Amino acid sequence: MSEKKIPYKIYLEEQEMPTAWYNLRADMKNKPAPLLNPGTHQPMTAEELGGVFCEELVKQELDNDTAYFDIPEDIRNFYKMYRPSPLVRAYCLEEKLKTPAKIYYKFEGNNTSGSHKLNSAIAQAYYAKKQGLKGVTTETGAGQWGTALSMACSYLGLDCKVYMVKCSYEQKPFRREVMRTYGASVTPSPSMETEVGKKILAEHPGTTGSLGCAISEAVEKAVTNEGYRYVLGSVLNQVLLHQSVIGLETKTALDKYGIKPDVIIGCAGGGSNLGGLIAPFMGEKLRGEADYRFIAVEPASCPSLTRGVYAYDFCDTGMVCPLAKMYTLGSDFIPSANHAGGLRYHGMSSILSQLYDDGLMEAVSVKQTDVFEAAEYFARVEGILPAPESSHAIRAAIDEAVKCRETGEEKTILFGLTGTGYFDMVAYEKFHDGQMDDYIPTDEELAKYREMLPKID
Repeated sequence: MSEKKIPYKIYLEEQEMPTAWYNLRADMKNKPAPLLNPGTHQPMTAEELGGVFCEELVKQELDNDTAYFDIPEDIRNFYKMYRPSPLVRAYCLEEKLKTPAKIYYKFEGNNTSGSHKLNSAIAQAYYAKKQGLKGVTTETGAGQWGTALSMACSYLGLDCKVYMVKCSYEQKPFRREVMRTYGASVTPSPSMETEVGKKILAEHPGTTGSLGCAISEAVEKAVTNEGYRYVLGSVLNQVLLHQSVIGLETKTALDKYGIKPDVIIGCAGGGSNLGGLIAPFMGEKLRGEADYRFIAVEPASCPSLTRGVYAYDFCDTGMVCPLAKMYTLGSDFIPSANHAGGLRYHGMSSILSQLYDDGLMEAVSVKQTDVFEAAEYFARVEGILPAPESSHAIRAAIDEAVKCRETGEEKTILFGLTGTGYFDMVAYEKFHDGQMDDYIPTDEELAKYREMLPKID
């Protein structure tokens, strides 16, 4: 099809929205390693997981073979408020960079939560409501997940308790207030509300917290309060399943115009956005139907894929959650207080970790100031103020486009713009005022946490 006929924004019709989530694990030859009971080191059973997670979500978490899960009609109707989301051709960015590359981005910021997190939040809240629960508990880093879950719970009439990483709680007060507007209680983590929070504060006085800390508190709150279950915004198989709507919509839109991406890029913290974006494309690669290059982009301050080890580790700092085999920096690792709060997690999704270990995906880490340089450039050129997390993908996409300019290659680059940065203005202020640092952990520091990994036979 002629280049001129490709619009600036590609929208799908309502009837073109996915009616089923795609389970990438069904096409993986090497399945992700199972979650292990932290006490027995045996694979977690559905009964054991059911004490923490909703019953239907446990089924999704453990299913490695079912390729598609029907999306319930109530969830599809909720999706219609903000989906399908646009796939945008970055014509202005291409022109400014003087690159022969074609650049596309899937924009997930067209909802009040400001990010892709709502795709899984409504699903998890729906299953909690269907089970007859009173409410759910969770953690949040930068606040996108907590905001999304508070919206979903408000819509369905569920109580929502959020433990927000302390440095983000202090850096992003407006996102905190959006959660409270939707009825959620928001507690800075680590806190004195839970036993694990008290223990972490005793061992690390004055800590700015981490997602691992907040997860521990949220799990404890769920298992000690009748009628509550814990829900998570990333990392777990079930979350990547729900987020596959991103990739499914993207592929439908690209196929509509006969476009095939060469490079697919996503920011990576726990893995929900990246896993959701690449799912159908990676499925094609696994089935031998097509080939793509996938790049995970993570912060240099929390480099789980690029500098972590592939091993079983606790999913949380308090060591109360199951053990997952993943690329990890160690559950005790507390990243520096960088401004991409959603990427401050010590490990990576078991699905993405397996794909990376199998050589099916690449990973790069980028410094914080380089990320914000790309974010500002993108905002000035494309007119969208991106979230710090999303801007990691922007940084890598710009770098790939510049390489194309230097080599003359006409590649098609696709990246995920996971959300907006309008609640991240303190971070932008630090960048503009020259007060942003680029802390990178040393090899010695990482080795210390590596030695503390659990010993699994």
